[in-house]
Amino acid sequence: MAMGKYSRVDGRRSSNYCSTIAIVVFVGVCLVGVWMMMSSSIVPIQNSDLVSDDTPHEVQKKIDDNDSTQFEDSSGNFPLDAAKGESNTDNSQDESDTGNSQGGSNIDAQDNQTLPDKGSENTVEENQEATIKESSKDRTENEEEPKIHREQNSGDGEQNAGDGELNSETGETKTEGGETNEAEQGGSGESTDENKSDSNEDEKKSDTNENSVDIALENKADSQNEEEKVEQNQEENVERNQEDNSEQSAGEEHIEIQAKDQASNEVFPAGAQSEILNESNTGNGAWSTQMVESKNEKESLESTISKPNGYGWKLCNVTAGPDYIPCLDNVQTIRRLPSTKHYEHRERHCPDEAPTCLVPLPGGYKRPVQWPTSREKIWFNNVPHTKLAVVKGHQNWVKVTGEYLTFPGGGTQFTHGALHYIDYIQKTLPDIAWGKQSRVILDVGCGVASFGGYIFERDVLAMSFAPKDEHEAQVQFALERGIPAISAVMGTTRLPFPSRVFDVVHCARCRVPWHIEGGKLLLELNRVLRPGGYFVWSATPVYRKVPEDVGIWNAMSEITKKICWDLVAMSKDSLNGIGAAIYRKPTSNECYEKRPRNEPPLCEESDNADAAWNIPLQACMHKVPVLTSERGSQWPEQWPLRVEKAPNWLKSSQVGVYGKAAPEDFTSDYEHWKTVVSSSYLKGMGIKWSSVRNVMDMKAVYGGFAAALKDLKVWVMNVVPINSPDTLPIIFERGLFGIYHDWCESFSTYPRSYDLVHADHLFSDLKKRCQLTAVIAEVDRILRPEGMLIVRDNVETVSEVESMAKSLQWEVRLTYSKDKEGLLCVKKTFWRPTETQTIKSAIA
Repeated sequence: MAMGKYSRVDGRRSSNYCSTIAIVVFVGVCLVGVWMMMSSSIVPIQNSDLVSDDTPHEVQKKIDDNDSTQFEDSSGNFPLDAAKGESNTDNSQDESDTGNSQGGSNIDAQDNQTLPDKGSENTVEENQEATIKESSKDRTENEEEPKIHREQNSGDGEQNAGDGELNSETGETKTEGGETNEAEQGGSGESTDENKSDSNEDEKKSDTNENSVDIALENKADSQNEEEKVEQNQEENVERNQEDNSEQSAGEEHIEIQAKDQASNEVFPAGAQSEILNESNTGNGAWSTQMVESKNEKESLESTISKPNGYGWKLCNVTAGPDYIPCLDNVQTIRRLPSTKHYEHRERHCPDEAPTCLVPLPGGYKRPVQWPTSREKIWFNNVPHTKLAVVKGHQNWVKVTGEYLTFPGGGTQFTHGALHYIDYIQKTLPDIAWGKQSRVILDVGCGVASFGGYIFERDVLAMSFAPKDEHEAQVQFALERGIPAISAVMGTTRLPFPSRVFDVVHCARCRVPWHIEGGKLLLELNRVLRPGGYFVWSATPVYRKVPEDVGIWNAMSEITKKICWDLVAMSKDSLNGIGAAIYRKPTSNECYEKRPRNEPPLCEESDNADAAWNIPLQACMHKVPVLTSERGSQWPEQWPLRVEKAPNWLKSSQVGVYGKAAPEDFTSDYEHWKTVVSSSYLKGMGIKWSSVRNVMDMKAVYGGFAAALKDLKVWVMNVVPINSPDTLPIIFERGLFGIYHDWCESFSTYPRSYDLVHADHLFSDLKKRCQLTAVIAEVDRILRPEGMLIVRDNVETVSEVESMAKSLQWEVRLTYSKDKEGLLCVKKTFWRPTETQTIKSAIA
């Protein structure tokens, strides 16, 4: 630039004509030399960036194409690469290649823009400007790119999890607990070294040019003897320097902005995939920058480290210890019960206030054995109980084998293995068609649930239940093995299920007195059994002829005739030395109407058969639905078609949960969850799905989340909260199962039951009715150490849950937010507080 200025000064007329010509010739030679030097300094910069194969337009097009296929649904999709975890390292390698390609193309485009073709008079000046701009651009990129990487890895350390944050076009993502994209870092590092090298070379050559011009000016000044001209030249030079410096500063500022934008595109080329909605707009929008978010996160982490127990978490000091179930271990209330004749002491009796303490871990607790190995053996220290091994060992329930508890697969009625017994039932009644006609069954008095564990191989889901009684930890054994089960009893209230939902009810020596009190308990099975469904009763009264068994058989025969159940099959298994009777519930009301006596009576029309939460048992029968538009009048489609097809009794005139016509709402919900699960949960959260077996959806709606997981070796407990729309019958209709529950109370399961818990817009609703701290304490109780919690809710609630999770020393694996909606994924750790809190109601 300076040479251009002073060459114009030297071109002016002078009284000394000869000296003027000499100066012009000298300066001309200098210009030619400088031009040659500048040309050599520009070319390498252009060539060094030609390694890119894709233009920015091509890269963006690739990203947009991916978006359109992966994120079609508009509510709740999560980016594939937003979380760095165990399951997405391969994908990140490919994405880094795309990012490097995009970065190189952007630099080429910028180079071409900064080298416009101008007149020959200003060639050197423009070359100098281009060199300065290139040098400034390189320095800006070299300064900016390390900032982004440092921010990405700002949280590595404390909990063996890396924290990173991505501020994309459509939302703000922070990932913790993942690995950094090594390929991406490597490519960026090489680019940085090359830029530094080019930049240093440009600066040196620019300094050389300026020194040459200074020498020329000194010679010219010596040859000029007129002070006025010298002063005039100096004034003009000052003015031009100010103008050029202003232009250079503006150019550098423009390039700095471009470099920042370019750097953000280079580091995370797949950032557009984090869109929940398919948008193409750019900019920060309502979200703050990476730098601000990283700073705030570091401050938050420092605050958490300094006060790890800000919520005052304490260990529960209770008689049940590590096996504490608040609503089943309320000792004080149980002591005051007027009677235990109907197993009232095994029913739910929740404390007035839900506990906020944490259940301790058993000594020597380890990560559970993975399915399917867990079906045969579990760690003894995880469920350190030996009573059943002593009492039921001869029936092959459970045995102690070194550091394991082993399960030979037997039971009271199938000592030679559950699979033989399962096949024996189908041989007795082929119409039962395990896994096709019969998909969802209820196993009453399940023991350690070997029947439910092995019938998975026949594509059947068994909801197993048994009381927390003298058969020590039987349900806990089942859950530790990876088999669905709950702690419940047939007592004085209805089971927490809708009417007419189970395809089969199974009882193998379940110790339930079906025949007493007019068959009240059998009538409860009649309520939950689907019309045309089967009751499989494998018990001693079927095949033994001792007086007690004969009396029970006669009583059962009488009550089953009164409720119009047909005895459709009966046989004996010679291998196990047992027998089974199979009954079928009627599909019409004809038998009810022809009974000589209305005993047991039909229920009143006003009696809602689906009402099941804390409803007393009634000794009456509900009529069978006969209209095709009524639920239960037709058998569902065979599995697996039934999981995808909307039930025939869902009417278009009905409004679904999300505001559409019910059948359309059902289909839309299923498509939504298939997209979310395949695009986000299975790939983008760092969840090791091979270690996931027991899953709970705390607010299931149509069961779409569970349906989307149907091809995995997992089972999902679909919970429909009592204050949510009653969609649980739909869940059963599609071949899944679930339960009603009030999340202001503890769930009827043992601690450490689930590998993954999912809560979709639940906690914000619960805050209106109960203490959120108690709800999170309950989640901590039922979730296994190293288990995962996924929360989808409004940003305020997600932030509150995240704060609690950090105070519990859980690892925050991912946070994501957009349009006041948030997504959180956290991993429970083995941390337990040292202080204790005595729960008086649970002290024996």
